[in-house]
Amino acid sequence: MVQIIETTDVKVPVGTAYNQWTQFESFPKFLSEVESITQIDDTHTHWKVKVGGFEREFDAEITEQHPDERVAWHSIGGDTHHGGVVTFHKLSDDETRVTVQIDWEPEGFVEMAGAALGVGKHAVKKDLENFKEFIESRGAETGAWRSDVEA
Repeated sequence: MVQIIETTDVKVPVGTAYNQWTQFESFPKFLSEVESITQIDDTHTHWKVKVGGFEREFDAEITEQHPDERVAWHSIGGDTHHGGVVTFHKLSDDETRVTVQIDWEPEGFVEMAGAALGVGKHAVKKDLENFKEFIESRGAETGAWRSDVEA
């Protein structure tokens, strides 16, 4: 199992950062390997990704969600096995620390080699930089989902 932890500070209120992160269908705008996400219901999404030239599809289930604090998930079905959590920490009225932790199981030689070289860590760091640029340039979220999902 590979664990990736990356953090970025964004110059928006914690509510704005969290609200944007709940808009899963907008992820292709800042997650470089995500081609599309379809929200199935409040706790399930279907993902299409392209990693290293390989297309993959999987479903994910939100296992815990608390407004302005955290979103946790794990994959179900599909070709990839991973889970993680994104946490939101208020640094000031207009600055938030976003931390992503992803645990994933590399499959096959290419993924194992990529994991050994830190390719996943680099991709998550870049995606967080893209999220920072996206939300700061907008200054506001594209939508919000403020309900709780208990672990």
